[in-house]
Amino acid sequence: MKIRPEDQARIAEAIARAEATTSGEIICVLARRVSDWRDVALAWAAAAALVLPLGLIPLGFDASWLPGLGANWEAAHTAARDLTVGRTLAAYGIVQAAVFLSTLLILQLPPLRRWMVPTPLRRTRVHRAAMEQFLGHGIHVTENRTGVLIYAALSEHVVEVVADKGIHAKVDPELWGELIAELALDLKRNRPADGFVRAVERCGVVLAEHFPPGAMNRDELPNHLIQL
Repeated sequence: MKIRPEDQARIAEAIARAEATTSGEIICVLARRVSDWRDVALAWAAAAALVLPLGLIPLGFDASWLPGLGANWEAAHTAARDLTVGRTLAAYGIVQAAVFLSTLLILQLPPLRRWMVPTPLRRTRVHRAAMEQFLGHGIHVTENRTGVLIYAALSEHVVEVVADKGIHAKVDPELWGELIAELALDLKRNRPADGFVRAVERCGVVLAEHFPPGAMNRDELPNHLIQL
């Protein structure tokens, strides 16, 4: 998903228009992804390697199932039985390794990578990434604590709005929920610029109602869409 220069300009203009009507500040961030989710993929692969091969045991799994590990003749000697057990354990280890690597490779596919991540974990990491941007851009130190961050994570399919504490007491949280839903729908339709412009305009209306512009109305934060 690409944001063309002309769309960047549209978003910047929308932010400038919105901020002209309020003392609030609006920051828009579009992140390609917030994590590579390597740790989650490793956890799934390890779980698959531990659990899936267990299904072979009731079927009588032994070393002969893998070429080159089984013996052509069976001996009754104790040492021979020990050798058979060792070969079977080695074969089982090979199956586990194959399952682990196969699962890890399969989960590199973007749709499957998104599916493998539990929704609460995905939202938690997006929220953490959004808070890092909120603090990193100094939204929390605006003059009247009326900064708003509109954050979208493309790979994770999550949109979040972070409003400073000066806004929470006056703005109904449901309004942010509606804004999030509309922006998420535009992103799903591959219309990121339209989505951000509408989100900024709606945010501007909300802020103008509760936080009218002051005498100076300084522009404290950048107006362009930040892409990560």
